[in-house]
Amino acid sequence: MNSEECKMTFSSFVHDKTGKRIVRVSFERAGAKGRTDRAEGVVPGGVIDKNDGFSAEETKQLSEYLVANENDILARAREISNPMRWMS
Repeated sequence: MNSEECKMTFSSFVHDKTGKRIVRVSFERAGAKGRTDRAEGVVPGGVIDKNDGFSAEETKQLSEYLVANENDILARAREISNPMRWMS
């Protein structure tokens, strides 16, 4: 999978159903016939829990990416989760 063709966005900290703080991460790319391929996962953990258009191998790579970059994603989410940092 070419990283230049895939856009990643992430949320601030949110709580899952059990109350655990997580960050939701979304991957999007232009798919076949004008549609958009989407996959979503969470950190910590790197679990891809939604997928529409990515292959099993690509989903595995996205999960590995989340695990390898978990600390960076969490740090960035921490920045956007604190509105006081928006002013600086």
